[in-house]
Amino acid sequence: MALRTTPFDAAEYLDTPEAQAEFITAALETGDAAFIRDSVNTVARARGMSEIAKSTGLSREGLYKALGEAGNPEFSTMLGVLRALGLGLTARPLPRQPGKLGKLGKPRRSAKTRARKAA
Repeated sequence: MALRTTPFDAAEYLDTPEAQAEFITAALETGDAAFIRDSVNTVARARGMSEIAKSTGLSREGLYKALGEAGNPEFSTMLGVLRALGLGLTARPLPRQPGKLGKLGKPRRSAKTRARKAA
């Protein structure tokens, strides 16, 4: 007897604006551009691509193409889609990782490099 399965679509479970915002926030925290694009696509499908396309001024096909697996949407397109979803981006400082970045996100110079430059 073969096991029957059905495809899982997260869009079917993202039925509140809060759940949709949490879904995209979690994707943004990964820093993975493809995953972020996919999560925005999922939420747009949950809301209805036609409605989002109308709000952004894009065609439905253009929106599917931009947010699809091979899509590489411009930042302005992503901002427009997020705005149409009633979402916005915010920035917060990331926890510092010792030795990774100095002030203002500039790479730290080693003690030898600082000593050479001072001389």
